[in-house]
Amino acid sequence: MKMAERAQQLVGARTPFVHATVVRAQQPTSAHAGDEAILLQDGTIEGFVGGQCAQNSVRKAALGALQSNESVLLRVLPDGDLQFPEAPGAAVVVNPCLSGGALEIFLEPQIPAPLVRVCGATPIAEALADLCERVGFGVQRTGAGADSPESLADTTAMVIASHGGAEAESIRAALDAGVGYIGMVASRVRGTSILDELGLTDAERARVHTPVGLPIGAKTSAEIAVSIVAQLIQAIRKGGLAVTAHPAHGAVEALDPVCGMTVTVGPDTPHLTIDDVDHWFCSSGCRTSFATAGTES
Repeated sequence: MKMAERAQQLVGARTPFVHATVVRAQQPTSAHAGDEAILLQDGTIEGFVGGQCAQNSVRKAALGALQSNESVLLRVLPDGDLQFPEAPGAAVVVNPCLSGGALEIFLEPQIPAPLVRVCGATPIAEALADLCERVGFGVQRTGAGADSPESLADTTAMVIASHGGAEAESIRAALDAGVGYIGMVASRVRGTSILDELGLTDAERARVHTPVGLPIGAKTSAEIAVSIVAQLIQAIRKGGLAVTAHPAHGAVEALDPVCGMTVTVGPDTPHLTIDDVDHWFCSSGCRTSFATAGTES
């Protein structure tokens, strides 16, 4: 599968990843300008942007880019003096295991757009779903029935615009699923009554917005949708609601016992188990050196 096709597949599956592209390479290196790779949350590298020594540096920087959702220009340099053109603003990593040469790699994180679940088949729900799509949010439509917490695992925000139905049950499910923003289209009196019946904690109640939307005096369905989307944007841009990527089971790091590099452990990280002790390495060369020293001692 071509890299562009794989990227589209991951985008469609709402899977966070980093697209890495070699933009400059100085020999001797195994990578060349234009080489590409996709790095997943668990540290897997699909494609090629350098040998094992370079891959460790790229993997660690890519996981950081996923967390910050900011692109990074990574310069991977060998230990010692090297004449390599400067790149203002680049993140520089000195890798003592590189046999020579240098790499400059652009890391571009791809984080899924916030996913908004719109409940109901009312004119407000219709207008809200349309406007959410226009501003670039992912949208899921459901009826007035209650959702299960499991079905909301990837949901950034839920807006209940059903004017009845299983509103209380949907709020409870969204809270249990950890949805950060929950809105309900209702009058202040009716909304307060439903929340009081749920017996929410102060922290839970702070996540539920009813009446939902910024107070802009909206009257029509379209205007109410604008007020809701504006509040969603505010929560995402200023309130920390934006989607973030979490490395699978957490990023595990280990110290290479040969060269002293900090290694981010991934599925293809060189590894040895000696006397029930795990050792991780930046490259197969360090692993071989460690194994050889162990047999000679």
